[in-house]
Amino acid sequence: MAKEKKVEQITDMEVDFAQWFTDVCTKAELVDYSGIKGCFIMRPYGYAIWENIQKILDGMFKRDGHENVSMPMLIPESLLQKEKDHVEGFAPECAWVTVGGSEELPERLCIRPTSETLFCDHWSHIVHSWRDLPMLYNQWCSVLRWEKTTRPFLRGREFLWQEGHTLHATEEEARAETLHQLEVYADVCENYLAMPVIRGNKTDKEKFAGAENTYTIECMMHDKKALQSGTSHFFGDGFARQFGITFTDKDNQQKYPMQTSWGMSTRIIGGIIMTHGDNNGLVLPPRIAPIQVVVVPVAQHKPGVTEKAQALFEAIQAAGIRAKIDLSDNSMGWKCAQYEMKGVPLRVELGPKDIENGVCMAVRRDNGEKISVKLEEIAQRLPELLDAVQQGLYEKAKRNLDEHTYVAHSLEEAKELQEKNGGFIKTMWCGDLQCELDMKEKAGMSSRCIPFKQEHLDDVCACCGKPAKTMIYWGVAY
Repeated sequence: MAKEKKVEQITDMEVDFAQWFTDVCTKAELVDYSGIKGCFIMRPYGYAIWENIQKILDGMFKRDGHENVSMPMLIPESLLQKEKDHVEGFAPECAWVTVGGSEELPERLCIRPTSETLFCDHWSHIVHSWRDLPMLYNQWCSVLRWEKTTRPFLRGREFLWQEGHTLHATEEEARAETLHQLEVYADVCENYLAMPVIRGNKTDKEKFAGAENTYTIECMMHDKKALQSGTSHFFGDGFARQFGITFTDKDNQQKYPMQTSWGMSTRIIGGIIMTHGDNNGLVLPPRIAPIQVVVVPVAQHKPGVTEKAQALFEAIQAAGIRAKIDLSDNSMGWKCAQYEMKGVPLRVELGPKDIENGVCMAVRRDNGEKISVKLEEIAQRLPELLDAVQQGLYEKAKRNLDEHTYVAHSLEEAKELQEKNGGFIKTMWCGDLQCELDMKEKAGMSSRCIPFKQEHLDDVCACCGKPAKTMIYWGVAY
């Protein structure tokens, strides 16, 4: 008798959250380690999740008039140096090519950490008139940032992302684009990934290198830490001036266009894992799950079971659901554990007694609930059940966010709350950098965002007691 395969166990998140995360990444077959530190292999199942997110985002970008382009991987050092703040912000993370073939290059080439300078150089050649604007571009690519500490999805040296870059005739148009794209990211997170977000403005200290404003969506993970899940940047005309991008306006005057950029990366898959996963493994929102339903025959050696399960699988596929059937000789226990590990939203079981009764059993991954479904109603019921799983995941994540967001009126209280509970801490803030630095040094929290939805919690800054200007979120972040 063949030795039965075993589903590998994962570390409980309550014991070691970091090890739990790594276990899920590898044992749910999302990634593998390569021979280069921080450069991970995304396995087919992990890549399929990214493809589904990519398809959703790409459709939204194209709906709004954006076009996909492809820029070079290499940036000449002289080009990168044109925008001072930008190059200083990325200098510690740049990797350089200095030799081509057997010859030393006359100029170092940076492997792109981001592509603003490449887009600007291109636009300086092709933009001449207001009729050329807006330029609404997006690029799907990988970037390289030489991180010292690396983890799958969350902080890799090379990672996949999309980077949108747009050019506009007016500041009003550019700012509207920046905020619109942030809302696109929020839409994807909340309505497809079941991840509630806080929308807001980054402080000057935390904004993107070279930007006038950086907007962010912040999510809360299981361990009460924050994950920056998508950002959108308004650059003003700073890059345009440095790269000599001008256009003739309708009034026949030479002007500098206004620029934006915005991005979401495979880091968001790490966010999905840490928002929804449990001690049995991955839990995937149905709208981005590569397999939405897996059909598992019970006692498939008995007459008619395999045939009936195959017919059920085909009916589910015909209903437009991403489905799989497991007819392998692995045990029922192994199959259940395996598909729980991989986070499949619904498992449909069909055995001899079910066939006799004209039903199958649907098991929800999010809460383990078992629902008897009539075979003739399967095409109608499964989409409803998938929607219920999607909504259940969102509501659970929203409770985690709401129940672990606290108000503090002093730095000491903020520190105490963070040490005791984790989560987001809301305070009033005077806007001074020193108070932001003090919160980091004394309470271990960075500013997450100045939320668009403001609340008046106090009249004075929690850090220094001076008159407050705004409400701000603090937290420990990945």
